Amino acid sequence: MIMIVNFEGVKATVRKANFTIIGVAFLAIATFILSGCPTAGQGNLDSTKVDLNEAAATVNGKAIKLEEVERLIKQQAQGQEAKLSPLELAQARLQVLSELIQSEVLFQKAEKEGTVPTDEEVTIELNKLKTSSGKTQEQFEKDLQAANETDQSLRDKVKKQLAVRKLEEKITGKIEPPKDKEIEDFYAGNKEAFIKKKGVKLAAIVVDPADNGEGDTTKTEADAVRVGNEIINQLKQGGDFAQIAREKSEDQSRLQGGDLGYISEEEMKQSFPPQVVAIMMNPQTQVGQLIPTPMQGKFYIFKIQERSDKDENLTLESPGIRQQVADSLITARKQLLVQSYAAVAMNDAKIVNNLAQKVVNNPNDLSGARPAGVIVPNANAISNTNTAANTPANANAKTANTNAKVENKPPANTAKTNTK
Repeated sequence: MIMIVNFEGVKATVRKANFTIIGVAFLAIATFILSGCPTAGQGNLDSTKVDLNEAAATVNGKAIKLEEVERLIKQQAQGQEAKLSPLELAQARLQVLSELIQSEVLFQKAEKEGTVPTDEEVTIELNKLKTSSGKTQEQFEKDLQAANETDQSLRDKVKKQLAVRKLEEKITGKIEPPKDKEIEDFYAGNKEAFIKKKGVKLAAIVVDPADNGEGDTTKTEADAVRVGNEIINQLKQGGDFAQIAREKSEDQSRLQGGDLGYISEEEMKQSFPPQVVAIMMNPQTQVGQLIPTPMQGKFYIFKIQERSDKDENLTLESPGIRQQVADSLITARKQLLVQSYAAVAMNDAKIVNNLAQKVVNNPNDLSGARPAGVIVPNANAISNTNTAANTPANANAKTANTNAKVENKPPANTAKTNTK
């Protein structure tokens, strides 16, 4: 659940979970596998004649090889790194290396704090990853190979991710629940944020005609409609929506039984067809009703779980609001503590960044020219994709939850409590 508050023009999004500092190496490969990305091109890892066995950096004497940097760039760029100029590629390498350094610093802290998981815990987490991918074992292994990974390298990344997660749980265990007065003061200072906008709480089952490598037979939009109608018949015969969503939906929301969260009418108008919005907001449309909708090349089966026909001012006595405020304050404190801990750990570590030193030593050696005919709309996408945004372990310890955006596309979970 997300609560969005708006004060002094600044949006702060506080999530009850997912404040974890996730190692960029694990995050990149997990995203690659879970997203159903097409096989990455071969790419040219040797385009700049780098020594892949060279230590890109060391953390307290532990080497991070350039090979790992190149592997992550390839996973995130899907083979397009060869289209970048030497200058852009060097920037991408430094960004990825920075994240790897942060991850290694925290893992070494986890080793000292005794939060490294057992082999059994790693196996359980790895199985969860495979299951949540929705892919067959054969496809999972194929995608792993395409990402230039092995079972052992993935296992090592899962181990590090779990170790850091357990470290965070240990250091945030000292956070105390906020006092009633703090909760009341927060509410009193942000009343304008506690407005439940007119809208609906939705769940969805999504049938995607694209071949996601999951063995599905839907290859065209007509196939998606056919399979969607079969699912509708199954639901009408008493099938449990959440369970069927977990089994058959081709969207990440299946992990929550198809739950999309609460979406305001204003948000729906930005991404839903007008006729669908009209049906959902029509008072005569019953809660629990199924709304099949071909949209964005996919077939959605929406289920209205709740509807508010007007804006509602929420108070601390409204169901769940006091707890939401308490949870949000706790989460914000945990995020700040985790980021501060990471900043101190980075400051204490002995880090030697060889790649950065090379740039300092040879500032004029990197050309900004891309290969002829190449157009790269956003060269920063390589270093920014699923790395820094999801890795708050930052030496600058940026303040959590500032200027976060709520996505409006249907599969995204949105807020139960929305801003004006």
